[in-house]
Amino acid sequence: MTSNRLSRRGVLKSAAAVAVPALVPCSALGAEEQPPPSERVLIGFIGVGGRGRALVNDFRGCPQAQIVAVADAYRDRREAMAGMLKAQAYADFRELLVRPEIDAVVVATPDHWHVPIANAAARAKKDAYVEKPLGLTIEQNLACRKVFQENQRVFQYGTQQRSMKHCHFGCELVRQGLIGKVHTIEVTAPNGSAGGSTEPAPVPPNLDYEMWIGPAPMKPYTPSRCVTPGTYFIYDYSIGFLAGWGAHPLDIMVWGSDADLSGPITVSGTGEVPTKGLYDTVINWDVTIQTPEVKITFKPGGDSTRFIGEKGWVQVRRGGLEAEPKSLLETKLEKEVLVRSPHHATNFVQAVKSRQQPVSTLVDAVRSDNLSQLCDIAIRLKRPITWDPKTETIVGDDAEAKKMLHRDLRAPWTL
Repeated sequence: MTSNRLSRRGVLKSAAAVAVPALVPCSALGAEEQPPPSERVLIGFIGVGGRGRALVNDFRGCPQAQIVAVADAYRDRREAMAGMLKAQAYADFRELLVRPEIDAVVVATPDHWHVPIANAAARAKKDAYVEKPLGLTIEQNLACRKVFQENQRVFQYGTQQRSMKHCHFGCELVRQGLIGKVHTIEVTAPNGSAGGSTEPAPVPPNLDYEMWIGPAPMKPYTPSRCVTPGTYFIYDYSIGFLAGWGAHPLDIMVWGSDADLSGPITVSGTGEVPTKGLYDTVINWDVTIQTPEVKITFKPGGDSTRFIGEKGWVQVRRGGLEAEPKSLLETKLEKEVLVRSPHHATNFVQAVKSRQQPVSTLVDAVRSDNLSQLCDIAIRLKRPITWDPKTETIVGDDAEAKKMLHRDLRAPWTL
């Protein structure tokens, strides 16, 4: 196995390692230099499990931010975090949203809650930092964009690679034409997984299961349902690593290229949906997204975006940047066309204060997540589908595919 390829076990082990970091004291992050309360952005955290804990550390390093409230369906999580932060704890995120002094929220829940909570936050006049992926459907993605635009709220997507210097530089090389006209883009992401216990079990006493399920279909609790990696690989809550990890390299593809906007695109490919165990999202996929001028391939087995042009190629991944010719890496850019961000959380806080767009916009989040959704639809239908990015609809009288743009939400939850 080459060094830039990840095994499924390695991915899950690495994800667990980064998802639950030790909490860092404020003093170690420079929080002792906080401005007076009147100048801080007051933040509520919704979801303080693995990824939420990591983001707490990120935001505690922003002197202009102060976390004042946390919400989580797990009582021990929210109480421990609230105690450490000297914040208010809530079982129901709606009680957090009604606090008028809160300026913004961070949404780090399981995937199925991302858009419903983000929309509720925007309607409550809160700005939002929302973890990837975006919605469970294209309908949810479009609804989220509409709600944030109508309410004039700031949105930052949790694709933190946009705040990494080498990712910014790589996309600048492509955007500024230094590899010539792009004809092929190769995207890779870690694979998903089969498995998961289907045996019903008692709900843990510290879990509000009704709130955790929320808009998803109500199902019996099992030991694998409400914990990672299960939350990544159960179709009621996710479309798997097509979006859950694919969001990162697909977002880099969007940042470095507008290929997905160039006209009707056809999505075709294969993949497997496990039939045993609890996990039922697509694995082992092999997808082609054909645009009028660019061929995009999307496969598991790595974590990168390679732009191939007439004069060379650039490969962007979280761990580094490669190019051919290698001299591209020594390029001194005379200008920059993309937003530069030194730190993802800080960039969001600055956008809340300035009312300017942050580095990871909702418009781009919708673009990349829609691609993930289209891949899932084509694989599950076992045939190509065509998407018009201008009208944001599936082309033709394809009722079966169009039906998959929507999922019912369990009452009383709505978009």
